[in-house]
Amino acid sequence: MSAMRLFTVATLLPLPLIIAAALYGGIWAVIAPLVMTVMVAVLDEVVRVITPPTPESEFPAADRLSVVVVIGQFTMLGAVVYGIGSLSWAEAFGVFVAAGLYLGQVANSNAHELIHRQSRLLRKLGVWAYISVLYGQHASAHVLVHHPLVATRSDPNSARYGESFYKFAGRAWRGEFRKGLEAERDRMARSKRSRWRNPYVTYLLGAALMLLIARLIGGTTGLLWYVALAIFAQVQLLMSDYVQHYGLDRKITDGKPEPVTARHSWNSPHWYSSALMLNAPRHSDHHAHPMRPYPALELPNAPTLPRSIPVMACIALLPPMWRKVMHPRLKEWRKGSFSKR
Repeated sequence: MSAMRLFTVATLLPLPLIIAAALYGGIWAVIAPLVMTVMVAVLDEVVRVITPPTPESEFPAADRLSVVVVIGQFTMLGAVVYGIGSLSWAEAFGVFVAAGLYLGQVANSNAHELIHRQSRLLRKLGVWAYISVLYGQHASAHVLVHHPLVATRSDPNSARYGESFYKFAGRAWRGEFRKGLEAERDRMARSKRSRWRNPYVTYLLGAALMLLIARLIGGTTGLLWYVALAIFAQVQLLMSDYVQHYGLDRKITDGKPEPVTARHSWNSPHWYSSALMLNAPRHSDHHAHPMRPYPALELPNAPTLPRSIPVMACIALLPPMWRKVMHPRLKEWRKGSFSKR
């Protein structure tokens, strides 16, 4: 299977299953979450294949897939908000897990890809993908704050050594909202544009619009489920930052951090979850080349996670287990005796 076909199958397969689960419940409410959890974990372990970068000739297909994923994301959200209120609690829970994981793992990775695109239209699609989970601020903070400050104490989205996910999440959410807003205000001042053109106005009004639409589609019940899904997606986005930058620091010389290198992000070579998340686990190469399309991302000699990102995210929910798994690996890397395994 070619790389683009793998990306297409992995990212689009869950959508009809989640939509069917939201509208009809029953066995679909069991299959959908299993596809997003068990199937991904099993395929990662059974098929140990690291797919090579996709040829540049296939990049237009990558952009088309990203557009389709955004359309599917909004369609899936509408179906869930509309149908989940009529399901049993067990069915609703299955739909919530599947839809939330899709938003947090696939839709988030796709939106992340789009906000780095040169095309204005694609960037706007990425922004609205984030707004759909009430997290528009990330579109500004990720580009203007996280990338230049990654692996420093000035970056709210870089997890510090010994910091639990729970402590990190609150600090990161507040920090990126504030620093992203400050960065946008500075940019508005430099360009002498009206403060009302600040993207944060769009983020807040867009969030209000999304809440209104959810209320109109699903009533109060649908609205509450929608807010819960948005929070679930935001937690996973923060978890992704936590896992991919935990404990890695850039050296500071004369008050300036060293250039960003492959050493400043954790990576994962697991083939299916990488396809599901549009190569987001190849994080070092992304930070080295932020504008590089996801099919072209490579796996350099860089810190490597022992398990896929979804599995590591589950481990991070248990801080003692997380430290037991990650601290020896981090110390190995710092000593220069680290080897992939």
